Amino acid sequence: MNELELKYGCNPNQKPSRIYMEDGSELPVKVLRGKPGYINFLDALNGWQLVKDLKAACGLPAAASFKHVSPAGAAIGLPLTDTLARIYWVDDLDWKSFSPLACAYARARGADRMSSFGDFISLSDICDKDTASLIRREVSDGVIAPGYTEEALELLAQKKNGNYNVIQIDPDYVPSKVESKQVYGVTFEQGRQELRIDDALLENIVTKNKELPPEAKRDLKAALIILKYTQSNSVCYVKDGQAIGVGAGQQSRIHCTRLAGQKADNWWLRQCPKVMELPFLPDLARAERDNVIDVYIGEEYMDVLEDGRWEQYFTVRPEVFTREEKKEWLSRLGDVSLGSDAFFPFGDNIERAKKSGVKYVAEPGGSVRDDVVIEACDRYGMVMAFTGIRLFHH
Repeated sequence: MNELELKYGCNPNQKPSRIYMEDGSELPVKVLRGKPGYINFLDALNGWQLVKDLKAACGLPAAASFKHVSPAGAAIGLPLTDTLARIYWVDDLDWKSFSPLACAYARARGADRMSSFGDFISLSDICDKDTASLIRREVSDGVIAPGYTEEALELLAQKKNGNYNVIQIDPDYVPSKVESKQVYGVTFEQGRQELRIDDALLENIVTKNKELPPEAKRDLKAALIILKYTQSNSVCYVKDGQAIGVGAGQQSRIHCTRLAGQKADNWWLRQCPKVMELPFLPDLARAERDNVIDVYIGEEYMDVLEDGRWEQYFTVRPEVFTREEKKEWLSRLGDVSLGSDAFFPFGDNIERAKKSGVKYVAEPGGSVRDDVVIEACDRYGMVMAFTGIRLFHH
């Protein structure tokens, strides 16, 4: 089959809609369940490339949670900690026995659960029972993987009355080296972005501190791979093999850094005991808890703490999470890696990154103010590598 009809295009009024192989060859994908739409396939195919690259670079199964053609989260399959299991709402499961792929998806979905709500999932490996069990309980549009176990397919068949989108991709498929698309009837053509992200990209360390441990190299490579498939401008914060903050599609580099930094801060604030011990009503759904936590740790906290409102979420009214308490807790976040898809034009990006515990930075370099950016890194003892490559994606 070299053509597949879709529900509709980006919006329901955009019909007809299809994907097809222009050269008449077979599509590299099969729809096992559901009827994916145009955006579903954009997310699926971008996400598949990301997790394939991430596994190749880091040697572990990888997962990505995509929303609107950018990753809300991505991770490799490192074991979960007790704290992560709790804030990712999987502590009621046998999480210590999760497969590496299930750990990867728990991390990818959990880092920014607000953005991942209704995601499209990409998996580097055959979807197993553990991973399918996680997917089954989350609000999601679909999943793409190179295969599925029988147990996994049975679990996924229980979602959306059997209409959950399940896509299988040929892991050996190799696309053409030239890609094209149309905008307003005009055809654009370019060579595919096939740049390999490896240790060699991190060899040009331009700061005084040149100590780049293996874990930091891994995390910087992960950040760069994630950026490779994130709508530009983009910045990505990574810690322990998972994205903890992605800033996508911003016109200003500093706004990317702030947006991703705020998400990284939120990820860390959720791990504060004061937040983890919030007295939620026992029947409050996980998605609702995510929404409440997001408000509670922000500046609009009274929206969930004022009289007549807190009773909808909590058994007792929690104390305010003060600015001083948040600042003190955020000061404990460290050893974060930061990647940027293009050069930092000003030192303000480094100043903002420092507030979110960044110690390691990878960016292309090439700005007329590189010296100012390097000086800012040196001031905080950061390690920065100039990759010499740009990773714009549109």
